[in-house]
Amino acid sequence: MSCSDHLYRHLSPKQVSRRWFLQQCSVGLGSIAFAQLLAERGYADTTRPDPLAPKQPQFPPKAKRVIFLFMAGAPSHLELFDYKPQLAKFDGTLPPPELLKGYRAAFINPNSRLMGPKFKFARYGKSGIELSELLPHLAKTVDDITVVKSLVTDAFNHAPGQLLMNTGTMQFGRPSMGAWTLYGLGSEAKDLPAFVVFSSGKKGPSGGNSCWGSGFLPTVYQGVEFRSSGDPVLYLSNPKGVDQDEQRDTLEAVNKLNKMHENIVGDPEIETRINSFEMAFRMQSSAPELMDISKESKETLALYGAVPGKPSFANNCLLARRLVERGVRFVQLYHEAWDQHDHLVEDISENCRDTDQACAGLIQDLKQRGMLEDTLVIWGGEFGRTPMVQASASGPADGRDHHPNAFSMWLAGGGVKGGFSIGESDDLGFNVAEDRVHVHDLHATILKLLGFDHTKLTFKFQGRNFRLTDVSGTVVDKMLA
Repeated sequence: MSCSDHLYRHLSPKQVSRRWFLQQCSVGLGSIAFAQLLAERGYADTTRPDPLAPKQPQFPPKAKRVIFLFMAGAPSHLELFDYKPQLAKFDGTLPPPELLKGYRAAFINPNSRLMGPKFKFARYGKSGIELSELLPHLAKTVDDITVVKSLVTDAFNHAPGQLLMNTGTMQFGRPSMGAWTLYGLGSEAKDLPAFVVFSSGKKGPSGGNSCWGSGFLPTVYQGVEFRSSGDPVLYLSNPKGVDQDEQRDTLEAVNKLNKMHENIVGDPEIETRINSFEMAFRMQSSAPELMDISKESKETLALYGAVPGKPSFANNCLLARRLVERGVRFVQLYHEAWDQHDHLVEDISENCRDTDQACAGLIQDLKQRGMLEDTLVIWGGEFGRTPMVQASASGPADGRDHHPNAFSMWLAGGGVKGGFSIGESDDLGFNVAEDRVHVHDLHATILKLLGFDHTKLTFKFQGRNFRLTDVSGTVVDKMLA
């Protein structure tokens, strides 16, 4: 029996007319393009539904896409967003004993001396939101953001904290927020992955690629890590000596074998494999144009502080805008450099020089293009930093340890209030005093902005319905416009 006969016998009558013809005729890679054209005209093969096809949420969304600026390592809220005059007043003294009851620190003795804020604060914009002098660019667009100063988390070390912020649990193997978003909404990008990840700073996140994984969801929903320059993913360009004809023959043969296997065993991961090959082929045309930021205007490059050909967080922010402009649903930018156990003044100043202009530029760019209204931008890390000092044996005594009891983040666009601050920590920035927002509450609010009741966006796995917010979470209505 020939390969063609074998394949034909495994196809249903509904599959023969299109699938058999395209697989057997010598159009090669043209079959992929033809299938795409058919799908766009409403002739999609219902026997192989596209898991990334755009889907309607449970109710009208305020946000259609997300850009998450993840400051891995945990920025100090006390130096950036949450000024505490009382902490400055009691600088160098020991914290009240009742404050430390039941408190567990990551590295320091909790009964360490208090350290006042190291930078000046002022009020900006019509809203009068208080920000550090380290954020002069964000200060110019402060009326477009909501600052949340009352976040709490359950984790006090990096990997568990990053996993909780990204996946809703401290355990490995759960779907990320981006994966849940794709599962619920699909994608509008035809020639690019639906969920893209960039990383800058000194290293990647401690939680690794589990922070953007799909967990028990089909792997088609996981994030795809892009490089900041050149080919966004390795091996996208053909190696020397491989021409289009050879690539066509190879891809045609591989797809034919994968589809034969899929028809026999019905494994959804084979569909992911087929999609990845087809996406890689389409990206050979779309990716070079995407990555070439030199075609942006001088004014746009200056807005971000981006320099073509020089990888940076600023370039990644500009690429994030270009991606969502092309229909990508979820973009996440990791900047791992915020773990200041010592040299706080020096290092957090450098962090802000690397990121502040680009973050503010992203908000302004989206706004002037009419995209901020339905693009949700999120900025923050996995937890905060202690009001107590962590001294270094070799450096200045100006570090802060991990602190889960209170920290700050900000959000912009996508249905959140602009020029708004919610929540307060106590006089020392140690515990939340007003409008407590747990990580699960933040996730519930993000999902609501995307058009979902977080309790109803579920996936059944091992006999249980799982969700991003685990078994808790309350929408923070005060944040919503």
